Amino acid sequence: MKLHFEVSSCVRAASKFSTCTKCVDVCPDSIQLLDNLPTFQNATGVEAAAAIGICPTESFSLSDFSVTEFFFTFLESKIRLISPKINVPCISVLSVEHLVSLALNSEEIITLDLSAYDVESELFRHIKNQVEESNFILSNISSKKIETNSDIDIVANEVEDQNEVNDNETSRRSFLGNASLKGIVKHKMSFDEAVEAEELKAFKLDAITVAKIKTKNIPDKRKILLTSLKRVDKPEIYELLAQEDVTFVSQKYIDDSCNNCQICYRICPSGALTSNNKFEVINFDSMLCLKCHLCHDVCDPNSIHIQKGFELKEFFEPKQRLLAKFDVKRCNECGNNFTYTGGEQICSRCLIEEEEAMTLYNNANKMRGEG
Repeated sequence: MKLHFEVSSCVRAASKFSTCTKCVDVCPDSIQLLDNLPTFQNATGVEAAAAIGICPTESFSLSDFSVTEFFFTFLESKIRLISPKINVPCISVLSVEHLVSLALNSEEIITLDLSAYDVESELFRHIKNQVEESNFILSNISSKKIETNSDIDIVANEVEDQNEVNDNETSRRSFLGNASLKGIVKHKMSFDEAVEAEELKAFKLDAITVAKIKTKNIPDKRKILLTSLKRVDKPEIYELLAQEDVTFVSQKYIDDSCNNCQICYRICPSGALTSNNKFEVINFDSMLCLKCHLCHDVCDPNSIHIQKGFELKEFFEPKQRLLAKFDVKRCNECGNNFTYTGGEQICSRCLIEEEEAMTLYNNANKMRGEG
């Protein structure tokens, strides 16, 4: 399996101001940033699987494995054990949203097999954190939970090709030590493949990618979660969770410093932030928020904020909230709509043009006076 990256889905591709480094933080040995975008070696595969589960916009994937397909296939099966030995390349490909949704849709308790992981590793700690957050969410909305067992002894039915050589170092040594022309050609190909595997993938923003970036998309894992929540009975009391305890969704508010520059809802990848035809409001759908932080990163006056508490009521009674409303009027000069804050009814662009024209007029008068 090889790691794939859809650059148009990445929030860092949408803006150079994005501070999202979730994939790099969880896979520091495999993923780096190059020209503001994630990059990795051509041969990178399951070792960077955690990037798939942690990416808010599902920009990463593995060849020959679909998390969405696994979700439905797993629920249709009788197995209630998720293990890298039998049905997933790595448990880290599953996000908190996937884990919560799996638990909500299963009649039996689901167990994660952690026996293949080093308990001292960062990957193990990452998976444990994902499980803890999932169980914390579940404990506030249902009686379901996710269990883990690091002592499960499973014999997976795996077929390995003993004749296949995967050791790149062995290939290189064989190439250097082989004197025959046929052997040189054969091992030169192996050497070139090994070198290519270690080269970094370079991702660029071409016209097609830019066009895709402008498309609003809701990740499959969020669609799955929204559908799963409809199967859960509403709690009698809706809890208020600390925002730092929920990593995949948020509630926001906007303060009075907002100047209605429109960048936040134009750049939001999922359409959680929106406006109307006159651009006189900013609305917010919490359950469409991916907590990617992009709207905060691009807000120059730093007007948009995350609420300290997340209301679980949003899970069961989601609604669009009005975050800000503006007085939009038509400019007396150009006729375009603009955010009116008082004084002369003229937009900032026309005001700048008037000031520039006045400056040129005054300069011309001074030159004539000197002449």
